Amino acid sequence: MRASPIFQENGLLSQAISGFTPRIPQQTMAEVIEKTIAANAQLVVEAGTGTGKTFSYLVPVFLSGKKAIISTGTKNLQDQLFFKDIPVIQNILQYIGKVMLLKGRANYLCRYRLKMNREDGRFVSRQLIDHLEKIYDWSASTQSGDIAELTMIPEDSGIWPHVTSHADNCLNQECDFYKDCFVVKARQQALAADVVVVNHHLFFADMALQDEGFGELLPGAEIIIFDEAHHLPEIASLFFSTTLTSRQLIEVARDSEIESLLDARDMGEISVVAKELEKSVHRMREAFGSETRRAPWPLQLPIALAGAIESVKENLQNLDSLLKVAAVRSKGLENCARRISELMGQFITLTEDVLANHIHWYETHTHSFALQLTPMVVADYFKEFMQQEKKRSWIFTSATLTVKNNFQLFTDTLGLKNALTLLLKSPFDYQKQALLYVPRGLPDVRHADYLPAFIEASLAVIAIARGKTFLLFTSHKAMEQAYLLIKDRLSFPLLLQGTAPKRELIEQFKQLGNAVLLGTSSFWYGVDVRGDALSCVIIDKLPFSSPDDPILQARIQLLRQKGVDPFSYYQLPHAVLTLKQGVGRLIRDNEDKGILMIGDPRLVGARYGETFLQSLPDMPRTRDLDNVRRFFHPIAEVSDETISA
Repeated sequence: MRASPIFQENGLLSQAISGFTPRIPQQTMAEVIEKTIAANAQLVVEAGTGTGKTFSYLVPVFLSGKKAIISTGTKNLQDQLFFKDIPVIQNILQYIGKVMLLKGRANYLCRYRLKMNREDGRFVSRQLIDHLEKIYDWSASTQSGDIAELTMIPEDSGIWPHVTSHADNCLNQECDFYKDCFVVKARQQALAADVVVVNHHLFFADMALQDEGFGELLPGAEIIIFDEAHHLPEIASLFFSTTLTSRQLIEVARDSEIESLLDARDMGEISVVAKELEKSVHRMREAFGSETRRAPWPLQLPIALAGAIESVKENLQNLDSLLKVAAVRSKGLENCARRISELMGQFITLTEDVLANHIHWYETHTHSFALQLTPMVVADYFKEFMQQEKKRSWIFTSATLTVKNNFQLFTDTLGLKNALTLLLKSPFDYQKQALLYVPRGLPDVRHADYLPAFIEASLAVIAIARGKTFLLFTSHKAMEQAYLLIKDRLSFPLLLQGTAPKRELIEQFKQLGNAVLLGTSSFWYGVDVRGDALSCVIIDKLPFSSPDDPILQARIQLLRQKGVDPFSYYQLPHAVLTLKQGVGRLIRDNEDKGILMIGDPRLVGARYGETFLQSLPDMPRTRDLDNVRRFFHPIAEVSDETISA
């Protein structure tokens, strides 16, 4: 059976799915993927919103009969694929192969860490104790150990790191619970499957040689598909980096103390030094200063920071010496000894060494920090991996991979020199379904008056749209300031990112039907609100990365050394792709209709503004608020006016 007829009128999809409408882009994508799979080739596809790209790759994958890995950028899409889309295609094609959903180990309960933390009794928070007991009760009945089953405990609960494992603290086959380990069971089921659905973090954890219980899958895969492929460059950069966090250091200190109390009570010095290590880590955070920031590693360390680093190193060395002696007492102590040794080596590298072709930087949050060593370029790592593996087909797809119809930034970043490319426009009729509005008279975005003026312009549009608006910002600071300016002036329900989990906010937004939601970067991606509940997307600024970002600074310097203009080659294309993602929240269905407002006057006044406009869906443009009114309440035709400075 070939893929193409399945997508045609009266094909299997039309017969099985009520209301299915054949789409030429969807059929074309399926045909090209089918050929790519047969040829073990590489393919990069930008498929505009509404193409139906999921079915376009699922059908040829199932028809091929080959083993496949499908990787998504988000857990939401991973779950949607496994629980919704795949069963539909399995049923239509009568596919008898086994399909498995596999997550990273931090998504599965660790019986050993649950037992250890219940016996330790260190928690004093009633909420954490309550969460711990609920997890214990659930552990007796769960078959999968997937913590997503426990919907009564928030995703951001502080209990989860204490009852899940990661590569650092897993005892593997030496664990008393190994035979009943949920990670091991999931891994074994995935090995026996024909199609495995993962996410990019799990995929790259394996590539970076970080054991996530996934390494055995790659050698057997004949097809690898990356959906939401626009996330790949950033995730690849993360996983090819050397990273050490304050949480890792505090975790190993606490685990060492617990294990010593269980199996080495006569070595009380372990507990003393572990506590000192934790204190020194907190002092190191304080030495970075109170601000949260991302910054290059200082060539000349401030005195306070240098002293704090020396204190952490000394405590690591002392604990390392003690645990080497205690390691024979138990598998838990042996594991802590290994972790301390590895973390000490990383700490010395990240605070003392300078590696060529790497970016040395740090990041601080309110109570934590991370030390980072990031490759200047990830293309070589990814290309080497693709070349060393056996022949297979590689397919990359997303709605946002091109800038002015050009794939160069994406293919260069990942080293995809031999990949075929396919650009498929959205089947939505943006000329009728959408209108781009850029208000007149707003000041320069760098001016202090910009945000208040932007809010005034936004409130006018929100009133016309009767709520039903995503108000998207390029920074948390701007979002929080905007909230203060809006909260007492809005007659519609107001939702703010951070006041509840993202999924909960989206559900509230849908149910309310006339809400205004303020969000930053996480709401620019992977949010699907169809119908009348979302009729307006407002964006405050063109989403250029912060010039203070240490990774951006280093890559700009490298491009300049090569004689390449970093703005036109790197900064502008990245901003365009991010804007395309935000704009993509607006029209999600053939029946959707909405206004896109972009406040940034650079869109029409800067020389590079046309690059943004040419990369967006082809929709009417206006600078006249009356045309916005007519769009929502048509009493006259929208004028032919197009955007001009």
